[in-house]
Amino acid sequence: MAPWFDGAWPSYVPVAERRKQAAREVEKLRKKGHPVAPVILEGRTIARTFWGKAWCDNLENYQDFDNRLPRGRTYVRNGAVIDLQISALEIKAMVSGSSIYRVSVSITALAPALWRSICADCAGGIDSLIELLQGRFSKGVMERICRQDRGLFPKPSDIWFSCTCPDGALMCKHVAAVLYGVGARLDERPELLFRLRAVDEKDMVADLETALPISSQPLDTRKALEVDDLSALFGLDMDGGDGANAAPGAAPAAPEPVARAGQKRTSTKAAGRKAVVRSGPAPAAPKANRHTALPVGQIRQRGKANKAHHSAEPITRTRPPDDHLIQ
Repeated sequence: MAPWFDGAWPSYVPVAERRKQAAREVEKLRKKGHPVAPVILEGRTIARTFWGKAWCDNLENYQDFDNRLPRGRTYVRNGAVIDLQISALEIKAMVSGSSIYRVSVSITALAPALWRSICADCAGGIDSLIELLQGRFSKGVMERICRQDRGLFPKPSDIWFSCTCPDGALMCKHVAAVLYGVGARLDERPELLFRLRAVDEKDMVADLETALPISSQPLDTRKALEVDDLSALFGLDMDGGDGANAAPGAAPAAPEPVARAGQKRTSTKAAGRKAVVRSGPAPAAPKANRHTALPVGQIRQRGKANKAHHSAEPITRTRPPDDHLIQ
């Protein structure tokens, strides 16, 4: 306890002055390299998530704390908890009041037998670690975790606290503000509750590790595929069309099919003209010598170098009304 001020309580300090005093103290701590973590609330609600609400409800369910908790709620809502550090089995905090007070809270470790009992009773009711930390599980699991005396949260006999303020009460308003601040902090980091009780939250979902399909073993680079040709890997023809990537020994590409008799073709030197070819399946590639002379009826037009007569039939002549092949 801190010494009394001339045998009386310290003079009242307005909230605005307390906030200025707290800001100066926080700045000093930051300059010293201390990781300051104040409790900042949005509105009047202290806790919004499952873990934060469950922590605050657990405190309020014990009559030992009834007379001091209301003042603690006021302090934490006014931003009086300027620093809150949660570690294994211990809570350290600084609270701004008439002065800056230091609060220390010790929590006993959860008994191993009790922790195994909680994990066994909740087995199968939690699908993943994410759902556990978000508090998304069945009502039965929730009731088992929050059970008084046999649950995860500490009971009054598991908590020891001290404050540097001159208040001689068992629980002063500064300690109550810190305990409510823990509930607000669990909204942001629910895993801190398991750290505070010296247990591992992964134990509650330990049975799920055998069902994970993804292995955590590193990749063996010696077993990696050493294939340079993607066509050999996927069984696809990766030739770009120019024959440069064709596999050795492959059959040559089939020559361009020749127009049938009675179909119209234009010379390669005639600009602007189209070759009129009947629709139908392409003929098979010729097996005979490519230099064999073509039938006279297949060529309708020849170049000037061959001195051949043009067909008397005009190029623009429309196709016959029937769809049979002209012999």
